[in-house]
Amino acid sequence: MLYYNSDCNETNEMKILDCTIRDGGLTNDSYFSLDTVRAVYQAVCRSGIDYVELGYRNSKEILSPAEYGPWRFCDEEQLRKVVEGIEPLNTKISIMQDAHMAVPKDILPKAQSVVDLIRIATYLRDMDKAVVLARNATNRGYECTINIMAISQEELKEIEISLQKIESETDVQCVYIVDSFGALYPDDVHRLIEIYKKNLKNKKIGLHFHNSQQLAFANTLLGIKEEVHFIDGTLYGLGRAAGNCPIELLVGYLQNTKYDILPLLEVIQKEILILKEEIKWGYHIPYMLTGILKKHPRKAMSWMKRSQKDDFITFYKSITDKC
Repeated sequence: MLYYNSDCNETNEMKILDCTIRDGGLTNDSYFSLDTVRAVYQAVCRSGIDYVELGYRNSKEILSPAEYGPWRFCDEEQLRKVVEGIEPLNTKISIMQDAHMAVPKDILPKAQSVVDLIRIATYLRDMDKAVVLARNATNRGYECTINIMAISQEELKEIEISLQKIESETDVQCVYIVDSFGALYPDDVHRLIEIYKKNLKNKKIGLHFHNSQQLAFANTLLGIKEEVHFIDGTLYGLGRAAGNCPIELLVGYLQNTKYDILPLLEVIQKEILILKEEIKWGYHIPYMLTGILKKHPRKAMSWMKRSQKDDFITFYKSITDKC
């Protein structure tokens, strides 16, 4: 896809990936109804978005199906129920494997699957596992990315070592910068893109941001200007804690392209706003505080379930040493 950037007057090949069901599943343990997933899939296809991620393919030997919904495992039979009768147009299907919660044997040969892209999410400490899963995916015929999570916590030298390992030992097409904690500022994103470009000669760069400090959209726009190739978004920002970059904002920015915002607006109105009544995500002070402190949002997520969730001072003291 060619997009037009009116600010820099350039065109560049870029793909948008919708991960509403996958990242949104971190708000409700992946318990979306089949009807909701089908509605999201159909809307994303009609909008012209390049990829739609329908969940995880994690191991039932590591995670219990009794504790998580079907989109934490994305069985092939379940995925076929999603796509049945819906014209995919040019939208491809993605699933994700967590390096520390997935096994190679759960991936079928590409000819037996409706999946096109497998994304391997990993912390740097699990990079060896990620490389094994990535090789398995590409050997079985899939497109593949490696997504480096919690990158705001990592030392630059360690990031470079891992990038060089991915470059030399895998055939993945793209490596992602993942701001899991919503901690990155634009200058950080710029520096990371420079490091990725320096160490990845045959791989593309992708971006996945969380919105703890309301910077997910701005940081994604910076990446677009710096010619990254893959950008993530979710409908109405649905995702863990503060959520993600709203995909409708990205489509609104990329005007005069193949993307159609209307199907996205329709599914937000009919499906996502209803979910907002059942599950909680979006900007809130506890998420902002974990973002600026570069901490995992799990403590903020737990705090938000309390009746005193708006007691920001007590929460701040609880995650720092200030009394």
